[in-house]
Amino acid sequence: MWVPGARIPSRLTVSAFTRAGRFCVLNSVAARWKDVPAENCRGLYDFHPLLESDVGFVKSSSRLYKSRSETRRYVTSPRLAETVVRMLRGKRKAGQLILECNPGPGVLTRALLESGARVVALESDKTFIPELKSLGDSVNGRLEVIYCDFFKLDPRSHGTVTPPVMTSDMLFQYLGMKAHPWKKGFPLKVVGILPVKTERNTLWKILHDLYSCSSVYKYGRAELNLFISEKECRKLTANPQTPGLYQSLSVLGQIACGIKVLCTEPSSSFDMYTIKGQLERQRHRYTKTGRSCLLILYFFKPNKNYKESLEHNLCFIQLTPHRNLFSGTLTPFNYDVFFHMLRQCFMKRNAKLIDHLPSLSPIDAVHILKQIKKHKDVRVIDMYPEDFQRLFETIECSKDDSCKWLYDEFMEDTLA
Repeated sequence: MWVPGARIPSRLTVSAFTRAGRFCVLNSVAARWKDVPAENCRGLYDFHPLLESDVGFVKSSSRLYKSRSETRRYVTSPRLAETVVRMLRGKRKAGQLILECNPGPGVLTRALLESGARVVALESDKTFIPELKSLGDSVNGRLEVIYCDFFKLDPRSHGTVTPPVMTSDMLFQYLGMKAHPWKKGFPLKVVGILPVKTERNTLWKILHDLYSCSSVYKYGRAELNLFISEKECRKLTANPQTPGLYQSLSVLGQIACGIKVLCTEPSSSFDMYTIKGQLERQRHRYTKTGRSCLLILYFFKPNKNYKESLEHNLCFIQLTPHRNLFSGTLTPFNYDVFFHMLRQCFMKRNAKLIDHLPSLSPIDAVHILKQIKKHKDVRVIDMYPEDFQRLFETIECSKDDSCKWLYDEFMEDTLA
């Protein structure tokens, strides 16, 4: 049975997860040996992580939350809220919880409650909490409000956890929810809007947590329904047919999850609030001429962020982890090698794959290409996500050499 490591520093993850003897470290270069039986190569179908009994809403070992001036988007359009509810209602089971991240004014919260859903509102801005709790008092216990930032669950660095930052163990033990087998799925949907300034980093954290079966994924196959910028959505769903957008994030996302773009909305459908609950006004100035008032935008010196917010849409996407993600060679114990392989390849995305392979593995590059049925002239940018997965599995399962993988110490900082 697999049990992901808890509270292990990221730089120790490789040695902790690979067990004794799986890796040999020589001069800061590690190699995986074939003569040690590969362990943990089955799926998480009977995976039941154990929770610590003493976890609660108290200070724990992680990092100190520092309040910053942040700007967040919120659903404030009743029409958009109804659209989201209709999409979430499609596959929702009776009594299934919906975990709403940063509901803010509560427009979407009300629409979810009117549809009969049970909602857990995780709000990180205290300004909105009293009104949300008042709403909860009127719906017979179908709304739970918690001072928490979902997108800052289980911080990687060390320090002291104080709300709204907390660990997933704190949150789920408070809610009384237990871990579910990976094959059964997860009786809870998550809905929210990715943070404006940390959108890319948040996506990387989600993928790291998914592949390592940590954070919320210790509890099962959590389904995320998120609004993200159209720019990041196009990168996440890119493939060799869109080479300018295709990257390692695309490969990791598509291998791990079924990705559906449920709808696209203009940024004008969302209001932006500061961390103190203040509605952020559009940047403009007025010039009065007689009785008329002329709105003059900053055409000559436009604010870049404001311009982008007008030009780009937000996509509502659904990320559903694949049931068979860990049923083959890829496991929560060797995912870091897969991350490193992709990072190495995409550093020179237009190069031939055969030129990359010697820096990844000592196994003969021509032999590897034959195994994955690729021509020697194939480029990295021509490889589809499933091709990269097949490449990883071919090297990982190879018996042709005593040493399978070569990598350096920056592999440990893949997510940096």
